[in-house]
Amino acid sequence: MSSFSQLKIMKTEMKALEKFDTMQVIKGRQTIEVLRTDLDSCKKEVKALTQLPQLPQGTCPRSRLVSVTGPVFYTEGEYPGLYSYGAWGCDPKPEKGKENWYWLVMMTSNNRYSNYIRFYSSLNSLIRGVSAPGNVYIHTSNPTTNTIQGPNNVLYGGALYYNCYNRDAVCHFNLTTKHVTTLELHQGTRYNSKGNFCHLEECYPYTDLDLATDESGVWVVFTTSLDFGNMILSKVEGGEPPALGKTWQTSVYKQAVTNTFMACGVLYATRYVNQELEEIFYSFNTVTGKERFNLGIFISKISPNIQALNYSPVDQTLHVYSDSNMVYYKVIFE
Repeated sequence: MSSFSQLKIMKTEMKALEKFDTMQVIKGRQTIEVLRTDLDSCKKEVKALTQLPQLPQGTCPRSRLVSVTGPVFYTEGEYPGLYSYGAWGCDPKPEKGKENWYWLVMMTSNNRYSNYIRFYSSLNSLIRGVSAPGNVYIHTSNPTTNTIQGPNNVLYGGALYYNCYNRDAVCHFNLTTKHVTTLELHQGTRYNSKGNFCHLEECYPYTDLDLATDESGVWVVFTTSLDFGNMILSKVEGGEPPALGKTWQTSVYKQAVTNTFMACGVLYATRYVNQELEEIFYSFNTVTGKERFNLGIFISKISPNIQALNYSPVDQTLHVYSDSNMVYYKVIFE
């Protein structure tokens, strides 16, 4: 091939390359414009979302609970097999600097009473059984006035909510001031202290009053002699002392239930299936008033009994205390 022919071919190839480069530049500019348009659209959507009004109780961006996966992990913590009854979790509205902390309350007297709270600076510390220095004591004696009775306790806004010892009342223990205030449940309600959580083989002692937390705050589940043993749900309004807010009546018999928890303003109840399974069978929506009795959501257990069960809105998990084990499940919403 002559030099002239080679130069002609090279010239043709260079023109093709120049045309290709030009087209790439044009495409690049078009892509940038598309991305800029998408970015502007996203900014508008984000701005619209931040201006949405606060969601009422019972509604949630995650919508309906459809399944529970796990256990993701479980641990016996610092005292393997020593305390069968207890509760654990994290504060949905934590004090500054304690966003990653976890708490633990063990029934250290007769599996029924306690007088202190243990804290862990991280989930890893909880799993390894390395607690933060010092327990936070409600009182040096156990049990005594205003100490803890029963395992159904929750921590919210830097305060522990629990059933006061030997009283039909919710105790509010401020972790900062170490001061206890109370909310009486028997006034005008004919509170039923025999309404424990049960299954066919046994009842769990001192579970007649159950505390729960969700995205909106603290709730209490109990029953009265006027409601034929059916569950009553009330909102606990913050303050010292706390106050009983709006109350709902349900159609589910409390002693047919093994535990309850709240998520997005919806009450869920569980029942015992066998030693390996627990079923979330019931829900009550506090906005619509609608009850469902056929949820069919199963929880795989590592031990036969669940003494305490609470939902964490922080990471959409269930914190379970099961025969001395702290068990962690992931909740899936639709």
